[in-house]
Amino acid sequence: MQGTKNLTHGSIRKQLFNLAMPIMATSFIQMAYSLTDMAWVGRLGSEAVAAVGAVGILTWMSSSISLLNKVGSEVSVAQAIGARNTEDARNFASHNITISLIISLCWGGLLFMLAGPIIEVYKLESHIAAEAVTYLRIVSTAFPFVFLSAAFTGIYNASGRSKVPFYISGTGLVLNIVLDPLFIFGLNLGTKGAAYATWIAQAVVFCLFIYHLRYRNILLDKFPFFVRLKNKYTLRIIKIGLPVAVFNTMFAFVNMFISRTASATGGHIGLMTFTTGGQIEAVTWNTSQGFATALSAFVAQNFAAGKVDRVIKSWHTTLWITSIFGGLCTILFICFGSEIFSIFVPEKEAYTAGGIFLRIDGYSQLFMMLEITTQGIFYGLGRTLPPAIIGITCNYLRIPLSLLLIHLGMGIEGIWWAVCLTSIAKGIILTIWFVSIKRNALKIGN
Repeated sequence: MQGTKNLTHGSIRKQLFNLAMPIMATSFIQMAYSLTDMAWVGRLGSEAVAAVGAVGILTWMSSSISLLNKVGSEVSVAQAIGARNTEDARNFASHNITISLIISLCWGGLLFMLAGPIIEVYKLESHIAAEAVTYLRIVSTAFPFVFLSAAFTGIYNASGRSKVPFYISGTGLVLNIVLDPLFIFGLNLGTKGAAYATWIAQAVVFCLFIYHLRYRNILLDKFPFFVRLKNKYTLRIIKIGLPVAVFNTMFAFVNMFISRTASATGGHIGLMTFTTGGQIEAVTWNTSQGFATALSAFVAQNFAAGKVDRVIKSWHTTLWITSIFGGLCTILFICFGSEIFSIFVPEKEAYTAGGIFLRIDGYSQLFMMLEITTQGIFYGLGRTLPPAIIGITCNYLRIPLSLLLIHLGMGIEGIWWAVCLTSIAKGIILTIWFVSIKRNALKIGN
């Protein structure tokens, strides 16, 4: 198959590293888009950070929806490649891109029109809310670029060519870093400048994907980008990708509630602590997600090829790697939380509150990495429902648990402990689930 790599032979550890490193770096680049905005906006003050942070929950929700076609591409295309079925691989790639465009236009249009009522949920002061509405309307018009780029990334990952999305996303990050201070301070656009910089960077990333797919890193004989949808491929993509998208989208809804509760309990400092702290925590999340995505593509090809022993060995190898990094992040968050937070928001009140958040959240880092790594093997097998069930259940438990701990007098720290405890529960329960079903799950055709 033109442009693809066969992951069913060779060293498991080497292949996982070669596939995971660019994916992980790409994830960090995506995180760096937000952190770059936050670092520059942080110089405008905590109110500006709160405005951008409120929209950050919605952009995260949008990224969650785009996972339908990113994961759909990674699994469906990779399994077709593993089975050496070129026609199915091409059709799955085309269908994922077509569906992605349709969803992005509908979702972006909805957020643009309802920006005002959505931002009102946070109960922010009027001038902060107005900034947030403007920021949301600007970034929502770039969602077609974001969704289609996610689908392109999934196709490259499934093909074992994860370096290409890394180089393309890296180019977008460099552009964003250059444009942020220019627009925010040079042109005196404030938070709108951060939105414009991100919009332009995402548009450039999309254009580079088109160029590479058509002229530089051609995959699957120049498969068509847009096609008339067929049930055979559409339903398979939805079956694989929908549980992942629903899980992550509902997670974003939970975080909207948690953000509102943090705002009501601790004011804009509470909201800023949760949104910025979550982006800092993404260091751990993106590392484990990079390896989990690599594991998913690796498992999908080997499972389809009947290499069950390589599937199990790859899971054990990935767990060993991610546990080392998770332990390191635990130490950093618990011991140096305030210092880390002050890099992004230098106000003393802000980084003191942020340090408390990171210290509490640090206890859950190993378990979060365990959960995400185990998600990878479930996704590779095409069984995306179990992680969604556990994730949605535990995430929604955060709401009553937060309210209970606040009622018991723990204040805003009760919210942070609710987040930590449910993360620990997800990692333990999902691992037990996989261990209990792995014999039947690894039967070909099951």
